[in-house]
Amino acid sequence: MRNQTQRKVEFGDFQTPISLAREICSLIARTGFRPASILEPTCGTGSFLKASLETFPNVSRVLGFEINPQYVAEAKQAVARGFPHASIEVYQSDFFFTNWSEIVEALPEPLLVIGNPPWVTNTALSMLGSSNVPTKSNLDNLRGIDALTGKSNFDISEWMVRKNIEWLNGKNGMLAMLCKTTVARKILLYAWQHGLRIESASLYMLDAQAYFGASVDACLLFVQSAPNGNSKTCRVFHALHAQHPDSVFGWQDGMLVADLKSYQTWKNLLGNGFRGWRSGIKHDCSKVFELNVESGKFVNGLGEFVELEPEVLFPLLKSSDLAAHRKPHRWMIVPQRTMHDDPSRLRIDAPKTWKYLSEHAHLLNKRKSSIYKNRPFFSVFGVGPYTFAPWKVAISGLYKKLEFVQVPPFRGRPVVLDDTCYFFPCKSEEECDLLYELVMSDPAREFWSAFIFWDAKRPITAQLLNSLDLMVLARMLGKEEKVAQALAERQLVAYTEGAYQRLLFREEAAE
Repeated sequence: MRNQTQRKVEFGDFQTPISLAREICSLIARTGFRPASILEPTCGTGSFLKASLETFPNVSRVLGFEINPQYVAEAKQAVARGFPHASIEVYQSDFFFTNWSEIVEALPEPLLVIGNPPWVTNTALSMLGSSNVPTKSNLDNLRGIDALTGKSNFDISEWMVRKNIEWLNGKNGMLAMLCKTTVARKILLYAWQHGLRIESASLYMLDAQAYFGASVDACLLFVQSAPNGNSKTCRVFHALHAQHPDSVFGWQDGMLVADLKSYQTWKNLLGNGFRGWRSGIKHDCSKVFELNVESGKFVNGLGEFVELEPEVLFPLLKSSDLAAHRKPHRWMIVPQRTMHDDPSRLRIDAPKTWKYLSEHAHLLNKRKSSIYKNRPFFSVFGVGPYTFAPWKVAISGLYKKLEFVQVPPFRGRPVVLDDTCYFFPCKSEEECDLLYELVMSDPAREFWSAFIFWDAKRPITAQLLNSLDLMVLARMLGKEEKVAQALAERQLVAYTEGAYQRLLFREEAAE
């Protein structure tokens, strides 16, 4: 029998305070929207049902659905008296096994779909052994590495609200849903990409800690639908009471843009040929692969002193090191030189390292990521000739700032980075200085800022960094000649998704 806390986690159970429900309904009323019917697919104890009935006296039909029988009883009690103007029905029902299309089609328009769906991911539910999930599927048809490394993990609320917004497509209606801010953006992106009929969209930021005791970026997703709606923008307000938006994001030129005004100013820097930025090494077993130095000797995360061949050891920087501008104080065992490389060569080339890895095979074999399946023993990912470039310009993918760091060799060895970092390999200090000057310029930083949602788990990505055309930037800054010279002198061979590509500052055709 699951305890109450686990059950609350399983069902993403954050009940909406009646004060918040009333504030949200008041906001809806101020827009001039007057629903004929109201639907709450996960009504909990009935706060939104009660607040909406109080706010909209002319509503004719109100429907609430909830999986928890105790909450169904409380919701019925909340709306039992004082609302003779409306037909009110509350049912016990599982969202994933309810015939929503039949229910929605029977409701008069304008239709308000309102609520607070569960704040929990499918991975968290799987860890609990829960069956409270939709039919297993790859939500966005992700392929290859994205699906394998967890990008296919999703919030249950995202799946639910996608369905909610589909119900309203082509109808005169409104969606008002509490959810994580990242989830709200994904839902809007889905709607825009699939051509759903949206008249307008807004996000109102919410203090989730104050209302729910949850440390998460949350918001009210506010979407008005109409038969001829064609908007692909969303206004962002810093609070429910805010009168004017702080920014506008949207779908522009086939991309999700965080700040449309800034994007219009700097979109000439957008390029599709520059592919120099890389992520660091992914190994998923720091206790074995990462070493500290104590009394002049290497010691692993298990507290064991180890002696290995120097050619497999490289000074290491992580996101926290970049943010603090620290020199390397850890080292990493890198058993490969390319993604093709088989670490079993270490039997001959580095027998001490092979023995060490073999002795810890029981830990390495427990690495959970699917990317290690059907790979040679002790493999790592994100490694190639670029990994061993002597100089690098690097940035953390986790920290909430566009701050780049120049990374020189350390004790005669190229520095490697872990997979929370991104870097651009440079063959010389001069090239590193030039690149650093370019990426720290105001145009570069303002261009990238137009695409960054700072509340994202990893706001900076290689895809983002690679979207900036360095040649166009260099021309803008009057440094085209220096960059052209670097292009003429420099040639980097990298391995990407099964094919070698020749890379300069701008990508050339693969040979």
